[in-house]
Amino acid sequence: MAEKERRLFGTDGIRGVANRHPMTPELVLRVGRAVASLFRNSKRRHRILIGRDTRLSGPMIEDALVAGICSMGVDALTVGVLPTPAVAFLTMDMKADAAIMISASHNPFEDNGIKIFQGNGLKLPDAAEARIEALIASERLGESAPSGAAIGRSSAIFGADGRYAVFLKNAFPKALSLEGLKIVVDCANGAGYRIAPLVLEELGAEVIPLGNSPDGRNINLKCGAMHPEIVAAAVRKHRAHAGIALDGDADRVIFADEKGNVVDGDHLMAICAIDLKARRQLRKNTVVATVMSNMGFEIAMRQAGIKLIRTQVGDRYILECMREKGYNLGGEQSGHLIFLDHTTTGDGILSALQVLAVMKKKGRPLSELAAVMSTLPQVLVNVTVERRRELDEIAVIGQAIADAEKKLAGKGRILVRFSGTQALCRVMIEGPSQKEITAMANELANTIKKNMK
Repeated sequence: MAEKERRLFGTDGIRGVANRHPMTPELVLRVGRAVASLFRNSKRRHRILIGRDTRLSGPMIEDALVAGICSMGVDALTVGVLPTPAVAFLTMDMKADAAIMISASHNPFEDNGIKIFQGNGLKLPDAAEARIEALIASERLGESAPSGAAIGRSSAIFGADGRYAVFLKNAFPKALSLEGLKIVVDCANGAGYRIAPLVLEELGAEVIPLGNSPDGRNINLKCGAMHPEIVAAAVRKHRAHAGIALDGDADRVIFADEKGNVVDGDHLMAICAIDLKARRQLRKNTVVATVMSNMGFEIAMRQAGIKLIRTQVGDRYILECMREKGYNLGGEQSGHLIFLDHTTTGDGILSALQVLAVMKKKGRPLSELAAVMSTLPQVLVNVTVERRRELDEIAVIGQAIADAEKKLAGKGRILVRFSGTQALCRVMIEGPSQKEITAMANELANTIKKNMK
């Protein structure tokens, strides 16, 4: 279904301000009914697993989903606060028919969202999302709702975090440990606040936890992957070997090296891609990234003899390409990394373990490993827009982009795109001079702001 036809689903599920459309209990209940209807395809008892992050609105939305699911004769299994990748893993591990994660990822606490997984741990394809939207809008939704003993049951599942912890530790090389490493981990007061420090400690690291006191309102607030300067400062203060910053639902990770320098997803991918290639485990000598990855990453991969394939923004599109073509490593500059040999989605903790494993195997500090790539100066400017219009429909914007591209004359690149989760138009420019591209990006952003009405 075309993007403009999908009104509820963006690039990463349904998202919005909690208790405002579309994230109201009334509509969420219909989402629960629609998801249950979609996956109820036989007379046996069906089960849908539900997890959430630490947002204040999480329990409210969970209750609405449970009501909708059970009203359609499907059982709801709640696992409480867990990372998004944990929910994807548990869907497969517990052989559930589907799963729903309640989270707005890196957004502020006022927002919340719904991410839906199939029984194989993969996010829903566009066609399935379109079917759910059609069911939600249908006046006939609920006509087949059962009564009596056929109504679904709600059960709280205890010990799910332990199952996920074992999975994470099994993804770390058995011959290695993290003994001797002092690691700062910023959990963003989010879904990974318990599990991330626990796993690192059980693998032998000395752990300094930050952002591990969620109160429902402080998720992503001046902490975590959205504010890596916090973990970087803590690394310098505690003289740690590395710092790990997760986002609210722990599906992305950003590092700080031992000097307190931020190491983004491009550098982490470069480190892991080169290591996998050296061990002959990088399938087809290829890594998948998005159009947002820095040109410096592309250059580093070329020099290492690794092919780079770019997709549109969104980890779902990276995964789609990886599965279709048979690749096993992909990710985004923002820290969504997918190690398909281990899991089906971006996993911040698992990704961190892969990077730490390279550090231990090679006995080299992260700053040296990250030097395999040099970042080309880049600037990203976000423009708030009231409504989306095709950029090529507005002549003055199209001309401004063309003029900027001509000015760079092959020395860099320009990418203008709409956010899939927020009312923003993003202007990204890379080039040889930070001062020059910043001025260009601001000028282009102002043109968009004046004409995108």
